[in-house]
Amino acid sequence: MKRICLINPNTTRSMTDACADAAKLVVGDRLHIEAITVASGPESIEGHYDGAVASVGLMETLMANPDADGYIIACFDDTGLDAARCLVNAPVVGMGEAAFHIASLVSHRFAVITTLSRSVPIIQHNLERYGLSRRCAGVLATDIPVLALESDDGEAEKRIEEQMVRAKALGAEAVVLGCAGMVSMTRRLSEKFGMPVVDGITGAAGLVGTLIDLGIATAKLGGYAAPVSKAYHGTLSSFGTAAD
Repeated sequence: MKRICLINPNTTRSMTDACADAAKLVVGDRLHIEAITVASGPESIEGHYDGAVASVGLMETLMANPDADGYIIACFDDTGLDAARCLVNAPVVGMGEAAFHIASLVSHRFAVITTLSRSVPIIQHNLERYGLSRRCAGVLATDIPVLALESDDGEAEKRIEEQMVRAKALGAEAVVLGCAGMVSMTRRLSEKFGMPVVDGITGAAGLVGTLIDLGIATAKLGGYAAPVSKAYHGTLSSFGTAAD
């Protein structure tokens, strides 16, 4: 059976498990989802600094798992996505990128609801890179820390619902939930607000599965070419070129 490696670049195992459960609902029995939590890095990724630190653990995990048929980066910031595509040949899809593209297929304009305000510039930058910023009505922050999404007190979902109302007022026809910790909320929010609510984990699972079915690998002729062979020193001494 072909295998998708779902990598959570933060060290919170419960979040990995939730993402794996959601991905399995999409691919069913035709693909095996292997969910991996990185061994080193921050417990949540909130901003540029956390993303830079988490990228090292992500690369280490890719080096240890070079033979999957496809990969999902389970962080909405698409942490380390370009570097990951350099390191392996199989298709690699980031959950943020997947969610944006899917939302653009079902709406003229969509909004993104994320956690902390410090994540907003990162998401806006990614939308620009992917050519979808003109389709986005706004990137809205709930100012909920990522780990607080696992609380059962209802506060997180209340704040997300407040931003759903705001997204509609901005003219959004669909909403993208901008954190892996929101993966379980899509259906009930969609039903309550009468609009598509897109989660990046399930979207990425569907897109990676399609790329595997089509036999399409990552291009290696330009920006995603394998790293140049060289020595890496200090904590990076074990790095190499998995795509060689």
